[in-house]
Amino acid sequence: MSKILARFSKDESGATAIEYGLIAALIALAIVGGATALGSAIGNLFDDIGTSLGGVDTTINQ
Repeated sequence: MSKILARFSKDESGATAIEYGLIAALIALAIVGGATALGSAIGNLFDDIGTSLGGVDTTINQ
């Protein structure tokens, strides 16, 4: 029984899996943060373009 407990205490595979999970979570958080910032910047750019074109008739004559 003591051999099983000693082998269990030396097993670090669970700790490695947790570390990989934390790294994946941090990468996902960075991606979401970057995408949010990029989306806001693109939205502001389109708003500025729309404001600049405010006096332009954009309808298509058919």
